[in-house]
Amino acid sequence: MALNKRSSLITGGVARAPNRAMLRAVGFGDRDFEKPIVGVANGHSTMNPCNAGIQPLVDRAIEVLHQAGAMPQVFGVPTITDGIGMGTEAMKYSLVSREVIADAIETSVNGQAMDGVLVCGGCDKNMPGGMIAMARMNVPGIYVYAGTIKPGKWKGQDLTVVSVFEAVGAFNAGKMKKADFVGIEKNACPSVGACGGMFTANTMSSSFEALGMSLLGSSQMASPDAEKADSAAASAKVLVNAIKLNIKPRDIITRKSIENAVSLIMATGGSTNAVLHYLAIAHAAGIKWTIDDFERVRRRVPVLCDLKPSGRYVAVDLHRAGGVPQVLKMLLAHGLLHGDCITITGRTMKQELSAVPAVPRANQDVIRPWDKPMYAQGHLAILKGNLSPEGCVAKITGLKSPKITGPARVFNSEPQAMEAILARKIKAGDVLVIRYEGPQGGPGMQEMLAPTSALIGQGLGESVGLITDGRFSGGTWGMVVGHVAPEAYVGGPIALVKEGDSITIDAHKLLIQLNISVSELARRRKLWKQPKPRYTRGVLAKYIKLVSTASKGAVTD
Repeated sequence: MALNKRSSLITGGVARAPNRAMLRAVGFGDRDFEKPIVGVANGHSTMNPCNAGIQPLVDRAIEVLHQAGAMPQVFGVPTITDGIGMGTEAMKYSLVSREVIADAIETSVNGQAMDGVLVCGGCDKNMPGGMIAMARMNVPGIYVYAGTIKPGKWKGQDLTVVSVFEAVGAFNAGKMKKADFVGIEKNACPSVGACGGMFTANTMSSSFEALGMSLLGSSQMASPDAEKADSAAASAKVLVNAIKLNIKPRDIITRKSIENAVSLIMATGGSTNAVLHYLAIAHAAGIKWTIDDFERVRRRVPVLCDLKPSGRYVAVDLHRAGGVPQVLKMLLAHGLLHGDCITITGRTMKQELSAVPAVPRANQDVIRPWDKPMYAQGHLAILKGNLSPEGCVAKITGLKSPKITGPARVFNSEPQAMEAILARKIKAGDVLVIRYEGPQGGPGMQEMLAPTSALIGQGLGESVGLITDGRFSGGTWGMVVGHVAPEAYVGGPIALVKEGDSITIDAHKLLIQLNISVSELARRRKLWKQPKPRYTRGVLAKYIKLVSTASKGAVTD
């Protein structure tokens, strides 16, 4: 194909003989030097179920890349698993890993002047990390998601890993027998694959279909199933064609395609983390997209899918019901999707969806009919007020009334809050404030799945508010508000809250308010002093120095 023209790394006659000599040692023959070199960013890891099923997908992709006339070159990509690190100091590395993944892919692809890249990952930060890298580098690329886990079963109920976190609270509150607690823990994760609800991994992977950077129908397949490997093979073939046609990520990732992705996130009830990640993806692609754009999309897109954490079904159920393509076609049919956006196949989104029916099948109730949505508007509300002038994110699905006014219960770390919750010191009507867990203060914005799940397990999910400058797991639901910015570490108003202060969360009014006077807030600000950084060496220390505010995506470049 004579497509390896991105640099003179291996072409260029005598001067490049040493480069070619080294590549001969890894299998290049005379005819291979004119073929496109395609990087395969391999996120395989036995550290977690999310990534443990990746190697067979990579093997299939490599096989097809060779068959299509490319020279695949595989390199490893690190991963951190939120579900394992949750509630411990290890969780501080989770969001940081998004940047490490992006940097690792950029370094490998640009450092070897590759002509394209296929990124294959599974756990939460694998997806945004890979997409940030592809947007930065702007060489032809495609994302291959490792696939979702199959649901666990206990006494006829579908389980996800979040079931275990919620069981901790229920067991601790005396609302669950030990046999059920143990049964849930042992049966929640029955296969390889990422967490099974519309949590962060499935949110980001499904949104990549809407973005145009993954094949339609590929994101909600179960990781162990043969169709997932077939999808990886098809993705490799499409990528080689994109290299021939010189279709680059920034041709695909535009303001309109990001709006498509966010519309899909709203329609499927996706994770709060998507706000943080799409701000970062837009930044990497050089696209103007702000936190207020999420609220603009939310107001016009209904929640169409009945999916965990606040709904009934898991990702494989969505796949069987028609998957992301069915939801996208419904959005298109009602004027809420930009059908003219180009996709990685070279075809427009409208063309890709041409064979998909405009209405969901009648023999399923995972995807609701357009006139009977779960909610008339999206579920990720952007709140502002004197507690968060830059904006923060509230997840308002599953709540009878998304508003509360109550006394602040203030904690300067997640472990402090968790200790109080398990000691049954939090009561209905309280508003928990967990601070100094922001991008710099944490560092890394720990996810508050352990405390939120414990509250739900104790029956307090709707009667207790929780605000934080940290994040939430995609598995979180309840009266929760995250990404409060500016964060406490830089002197944001959340740092000035005192125990017992009245706080109002009102998603109807898009308000988050500390109910004290302007003069009192100013007095407290003068007295506040920045704490010392929690880390002074290593990757976390570097992250503290580089990372931006959450309202701009917590980016580091």
